[in-house]
Amino acid sequence: MLNTLIKRKKIKVGVIGLGYVGLPLTVEIANKGAKVIGFDINKKWVAQINNGISAINDVESSELRKFTQNKKIKATTDFRQLKLCDIILICVPTPVDENKEPDLKPVINSTEEIAKTLRKGQLVILKSTTYPETTEKVVLPILRESGLKVGRDFYLAFCPERIDPGNKRFGVVNTPTVIGGVTKKCTELATLFYTQFVSEVYPVSSPRAAEMTKLLENTFRNVNIALVNEFAQLCERMGGIDIWEVIEAAKSKPFGYMPFYPGPGVGGHCIPIDPYYLSWKAREYDFHTVFIELSARINEDMPYFVVSKIINALSKSGVCPSKAKVLLLGMAFKKDISDLRDSPAIKVYKIIKPRVGLIRYNDPYVTEMLIDNKKIKSVRLTSKELKKYDVAVILTDHSVYSYDFVIKHSRLIVDTRNAIKKKNPKVKKLGVG
Repeated sequence: MLNTLIKRKKIKVGVIGLGYVGLPLTVEIANKGAKVIGFDINKKWVAQINNGISAINDVESSELRKFTQNKKIKATTDFRQLKLCDIILICVPTPVDENKEPDLKPVINSTEEIAKTLRKGQLVILKSTTYPETTEKVVLPILRESGLKVGRDFYLAFCPERIDPGNKRFGVVNTPTVIGGVTKKCTELATLFYTQFVSEVYPVSSPRAAEMTKLLENTFRNVNIALVNEFAQLCERMGGIDIWEVIEAAKSKPFGYMPFYPGPGVGGHCIPIDPYYLSWKAREYDFHTVFIELSARINEDMPYFVVSKIINALSKSGVCPSKAKVLLLGMAFKKDISDLRDSPAIKVYKIIKPRVGLIRYNDPYVTEMLIDNKKIKSVRLTSKELKKYDVAVILTDHSVYSYDFVIKHSRLIVDTRNAIKKKNPKVKKLGVG
């Protein structure tokens, strides 16, 4: 029985997708004594993991190496080995296509691989962020093709990932886990499994409830970021109002307010994507998520607003924008990590590139990046380098940056993150008119 294997820690776990969600999860499961087989289609990445090398901020190579050396973790591209696993977690990306519609190919492909070797007693858990009803109307029908019955022969649940890259306070273990199974038995087994390595589990009535929970969490953030981004634009238009001062003042209220901050846009896999998954599904029910879609558009337009601010700042300083030399500081989507997924800084780069004479970037966490199939390398941040540019633009406020150094050696600075607290005539802040 699967519940006995779980309690005795005799299970073998398969994790499909060894990225920002799958790899940290793999390490934590192995840390609690279970053997884990990690599956990925990227041969280079699989070889790297088997050599104990991690490119994920939240997983130290030394920690990963400990488990690969003692055979607790093994990565492979051979999906036939899924039959060896008692529990299988799907942690693959769920992007949107060029029309902002869900692209579930990675989830579908993974499920089809599972179905090929699905056997009695296996528990499948979908963790990839998606729209409500994916587990029951996309994943389940594929697994049923095996001839096995859910809740009796195999088990299926949805458990949303709650990974916040770079968060030193909350990780896999101490972040509560929401679980919704297709049947009561599915929920019970998934709950039992997760209680082996996380501090708190919160079961809900169905996969749909769990799927919607994830979308509510991230849409909540997206909406509030959009609200404060719009306030920032209004403060600039009105002049004489500092949005950062306003936010600090609002924070003094001990109830009814939660601070969110403006910036060049939103990034990462979830926040820019989730509203489109929800709005796409809502249309199936003749429901239009007007408020949510508007918030997504406001945040997507922020890179254009930032570029306009840069161009305006250059013009006011007496520099012709078309001949200007621009240095972007920070390309990751948030501070102190190397994650470039949907980073607004990349969008700023693409928008401003044809409008200026020269553009370069520096990011201590991103030594090189690929834009329009062209490899671009980070420049060294020296006093000599800074002095070459007409403007330095702070897009990601990494803690390792010395902002006093940046001020000292730069002619002009556009700060989109309030990284520079002190007022300085060189510094033009987002949200300050």
